[in-house]
Amino acid sequence: MRRVAIAALLLQLVLAVFLGGLRWWTLGTTAFMLEDGAPVTYQYVSLHHVSRYLIAAVIAHEDEKLGTRAGAFTFADFMARVTAYAQGKPDPSGSTIPQQLAKNVFLWPHQDPARKAVEAVLSTEMNAALSHQRMLELYVNYAQFGPHLYGVCAASWYYFGAAPWDMTQYQADQLMGVLPDPDLVTRASGGGIDVGPAANPLAVNLIDGAANVHVPRELDGMGGWQAAIATIGLHDTATDHASERRNPDACSTMPDAVARRLHQP
Repeated sequence: MRRVAIAALLLQLVLAVFLGGLRWWTLGTTAFMLEDGAPVTYQYVSLHHVSRYLIAAVIAHEDEKLGTRAGAFTFADFMARVTAYAQGKPDPSGSTIPQQLAKNVFLWPHQDPARKAVEAVLSTEMNAALSHQRMLELYVNYAQFGPHLYGVCAASWYYFGAAPWDMTQYQADQLMGVLPDPDLVTRASGGGIDVGPAANPLAVNLIDGAANVHVPRELDGMGGWQAAIATIGLHDTATDHASERRNPDACSTMPDAVARRLHQP
C-alpha cells in the first residue's frame, strides 16, 4: 500500500508539473492527432491573434459557464452524464471545454467509462492549473475542424483564405457547427465550408443550425460577443495586437500544410 501511495504521489507530481508547464508551453501534437491515422494539417496561433467573434462563439456554443464555474464541471451535470451513459440514453449536457481539452490532449475518442473517469480527473487538474484564457487558447488550437484538420489557424486559412484574426461573425458561427462531427465536413470548391447540395446533409444541418440559430441565440442571451469574452476576463480585440502580427504565432500567412492541402487533386 505504501508503494502504491508513493507511486500515486509521484504520478500526481509529474502531472502537476506537466500541466503547470502548459501555461507557457504548447504541445506540437496531441493524442487525438496521433490517433488520427493520417498526416494532420495544423499550426499554432496565439489567442491574441484570434477573432473575438470566434472566441465568443466557442464560449456560447461549447461552454457558456467556462469563466463563471468553480470547477471543470458541475457534479450534477457529471452524474447526469454518467446516468445517461449507463442507461444508453443521449448525453444530456455535453462536455465542458476543460473536459474536451483533457480528452483531446491526453485520451482517445471512443466513449467508455474508463475514459470518462480519467477525463474527469485530468480536466479537474487542468482547470486548477490553467487560466480560462489559456484553456480556451489550447482548445481552439487543438479542436478538430475537418478531416485531419486541427486548430483555428489552419481552419481559417483552409476554409476562408484569411488569418484567424480576420474572421467574420458568421464564419466563426459556422465553424461551431463543424465541431460536433468534423469528419463529415468538406471545403466548398470556391472556398468556404460546403453547405451545398453535394455536402453531407447532417453536416449542413449542424453548420446552418449553429450559424443561424444556436450561436446567435446564445450570444444574445449572454449580452453579445463582448459580454461573452468578458466572462473569461478578455476585454481587448485582435486588432489591439496588430503590431505583433509579424510574430510566428500570429498565423498571418497561410501555413505551408494548408497550401499543400489546397493544391492536392
